Amino acid sequence: MANPLKGHEGHSAEYFGDTRDHWWNHDFLALVAERWGLASARDVLDVGCGVGHWGTILGSVLADDARIVGVDREQAWVDEATRRAATAGSSARHAYRQGEAQRLPFADGSFDLVTCQTVLIHMPDPAAVIAEMTRVTRPGGRVLVAEPNNMTDTLLLDSVSSRASIDEVLANVRLQLTCERGKVALGEGDNSLGDRVPGLFVAAGLADVQTYVNDKAGMLVPPYASAAERALVDDARDCAERGRWNWSEAETRRFFLAGGGVEAEFAAAYAGGLAWRQRIVDAMNAGTYSGLQGGAFFLITGRKR
Repeated sequence: MANPLKGHEGHSAEYFGDTRDHWWNHDFLALVAERWGLASARDVLDVGCGVGHWGTILGSVLADDARIVGVDREQAWVDEATRRAATAGSSARHAYRQGEAQRLPFADGSFDLVTCQTVLIHMPDPAAVIAEMTRVTRPGGRVLVAEPNNMTDTLLLDSVSSRASIDEVLANVRLQLTCERGKVALGEGDNSLGDRVPGLFVAAGLADVQTYVNDKAGMLVPPYASAAERALVDDARDCAERGRWNWSEAETRRFFLAGGGVEAEFAAAYAGGLAWRQRIVDAMNAGTYSGLQGGAFFLITGRKR
């Protein structure tokens, strides 16, 4: 897998690989930009920018003279995003600095468009982050977020899981839901927050709140010839080789216990999750796997009054 950052202690390092380059269809983003009048945005803020994936792809449907500032709490990601922009020759357009989403280091009304991708799901108080994003947005400007419901992925029945027993499917769903509830209990965010973001926008006083569902499906069919398919297959193989479920074993245990699971049940639950993943990888290696990867992923926007 082309992710030199995997294993790094910084947040989201496991998700900064090639798969992230294939989350969106360009024509879908262009259509959304047209519907929401994003061509007028000149000053753009990408909150929790990581190494710059979202700001770069969103920038491709904004005006050529739009300047995009990324802010992230991890200096390592700020440095890496800056390096990538320099390599791509886009340093004049993309700049990065360190800062917290809960305390953005900018004055009120500094930006025409304030955005983030898969950031609110990691926040203990997403409403506070939305309020902060709104604060630095100019009147008439837009707040735009891309946030998922990751639980939906557990109910996609592919060529492997569609043949699993009901008990196996429910065990996988139970493990995911227990861990997601545990993450919430630990104050580390909610991986399936996406459904509730429109309500948070309305509560924050944003006007004209609208939501679209990402039209990109992570399709996998033999012989997995596209770049997006190869990235998904490589990611699945890498996780299986490292004995990693959706999180590492240590992090999964921490979430599982905080979500109401008991230690005596954890080893079997985690082994079941790994076995589920391994069956998928075995089918990929045999060239028999087909299905869709990923769940519901929403784009939500609102205008500052």
